[in-house]
Amino acid sequence: MIEAKDSSSTRPYLIRALYEWCTDNGFTPFIAVRVNENVRVPMEFVKDGEIVLNISFDATSALSLGNDFIEFKGRFGGIARDIVVPVDRVLAIYARENGQGMAFPMSSGGSDVGELNAVTSEPQQSDAPKPKSSSGSRPSLTRIK
Repeated sequence: MIEAKDSSSTRPYLIRALYEWCTDNGFTPFIAVRVNENVRVPMEFVKDGEIVLNISFDATSALSLGNDFIEFKGRFGGIARDIVVPVDRVLAIYARENGQGMAFPMSSGGSDVGELNAVTSEPQQSDAPKPKSSSGSRPSLTRIK
């Protein structure tokens, strides 16, 4: 008898099932990905260590939803790119039109150490003082009843 700890992850199967559900219902499947050194995506589109990818038939070519990796070719800013996402880095898959889908817990495997260097590799600004806003005070919210 196979114990639960010896069985494979359900994540790739659920991703494939929700991808099929999205396409069968005319929805656009999106995946949210937590980026680290094992994820191959255009880093200029990564925000706060995450990227959202459109994996619809129209947005990709050679899409492969494997047990270990999601791989496809996609265009970003008109440039064709090879995308490789380890399945364990997928945070969620959902339909763009209504937000229905599934979120996954981030597995403890894999390091986010490389992610910080890659994501924050933008040029650092100097220590020059920032110009003050014209109003001179912080923005605030006012409760309206």
